[in-house]
Amino acid sequence: MAPPLLRLGTRGSPLALAQAAEVKARLAAAHPELAADDAITIVAIRTTGDRPSERSLAEQGGKGLFTKEIEEALLAGTIDIAVHSLKDMPTALPDGLVLSCHLPREDPRDALIARDAGSIAALPRGAAIGTASLRRKAQLLHRRPDLKVVPLRGNIGTRLGKLASGECAATLLAVAGLKRLGRDDCISAVLTPEEMLPAVGQGVIAIEIRADDQRAYDFLSPIDDATTACCAIAERALLEVLDGSCRTPIAALATLNAGLLALDAMVIWPDGRTLHQTRREGSAREAELLGADAGAELRARAGPDFFVGWT
Repeated sequence: MAPPLLRLGTRGSPLALAQAAEVKARLAAAHPELAADDAITIVAIRTTGDRPSERSLAEQGGKGLFTKEIEEALLAGTIDIAVHSLKDMPTALPDGLVLSCHLPREDPRDALIARDAGSIAALPRGAAIGTASLRRKAQLLHRRPDLKVVPLRGNIGTRLGKLASGECAATLLAVAGLKRLGRDDCISAVLTPEEMLPAVGQGVIAIEIRADDQRAYDFLSPIDDATTACCAIAERALLEVLDGSCRTPIAALATLNAGLLALDAMVIWPDGRTLHQTRREGSAREAELLGADAGAELRARAGPDFFVGWT
């Protein structure tokens, strides 16, 4: 049997495998030589972030927990490309690796899934809301300081199961993940960015390769979405200036329409008591500059105490 032409590395969660399958399908559609069943293989890699733990992601070390082992396999040459959720990726990549492709962005918004409420405002006073995200927790508490936010970890199916069993009255999940798994029927309300500004990169499937691998780059080039890439550059430039991680509640969303890039960004204290917001608009070619400038403003407005690291 001939070896596969491409080996796709990914996490082994249902959502990660669904995302890898989408990449495989797009590659097969773009390249006839990749259309055969055995031309592309998906390699599931267990990451540190996938291992059971009672500690929060921030306590375990942040975003790199979901990428480290996959990137090691990429550098070792046991996979050819790495498929990631962009929001899980640190801004600094290992030497020798680059992000070469972004698929068209799925809905970047957050969804409320609740047993007996159709909006954040309708949640019962003092209700327990399950989430492991400091960003979601902080924005919830800013709007509803009476709510009790409790830790809720696990993949989408696990969290929905915990909600159904009564561990909490509601939870928040990315619309993109629910749609990719065909579970968007459980959404009680899709939250506008004004209600809940998303995480940097939310809804984006990003593909990482070795910087010197022209073959992989050539395969991926036809499926790269320029609009998504531009928005991702702006959001990640903001995050880099803020030195953001799972320890700091940061939110941002860039959109590109008719060549005009708009970036909304926020930093917020974990208890929700104080937030700072800003907006930038400019041309697509200014994406990185706009993101960095917004990040610098928020960093100055929040002050050094915000960036000491939250747990």
